[in-house]
Amino acid sequence: MKIIRIAKTAAVAAIALFSTLVAFGNITDYATNFAFVQHVMMMDTIFPDAAIKYRAITSPALHNLFYIAIIAAETLTALLCWLGAYRLATNLNGGAREFNRAKTVAIAGLTLGFLVWQVGFMSVGGEWFGMWMSKQWNGVPDAFRFFITILLVLIFVAQRDEETA
Repeated sequence: MKIIRIAKTAAVAAIALFSTLVAFGNITDYATNFAFVQHVMMMDTIFPDAAIKYRAITSPALHNLFYIAIIAAETLTALLCWLGAYRLATNLNGGAREFNRAKTVAIAGLTLGFLVWQVGFMSVGGEWFGMWMSKQWNGVPDAFRFFITILLVLIFVAQRDEETA
């Protein structure tokens, strides 16, 4: 059904828009969002007696490096998803083989987005740096919401498409 192809294209474009807005916000409001990364990495707001505080990174240069890497990954996610949505849109009327082949870039973008929020925020930020212990700088719930949404879109898009009638 063609509507399924349209839905997949729109879902990828929605993630592209989301990633674009996140990257844009991080670039245009660097200081505010940098403070988030900095506090998470310094672990200065987690439980005072937490035994994992030895993991803290206090170097402003490394804070900036990590933040720039996050912005770069978010930007690349957006670009890949926009390109992926475009490729899907230009193959809406093609055969199943062509449409399925057109998914590659979208799948790459969605996978990168999943990794940014699941690995970067949930695993590294949430678990390694103990972000979940911070009342002020806990991004775990937001990261979870983001990567689950992206994962659901990835699963939907990755499903094989049949010939349209």
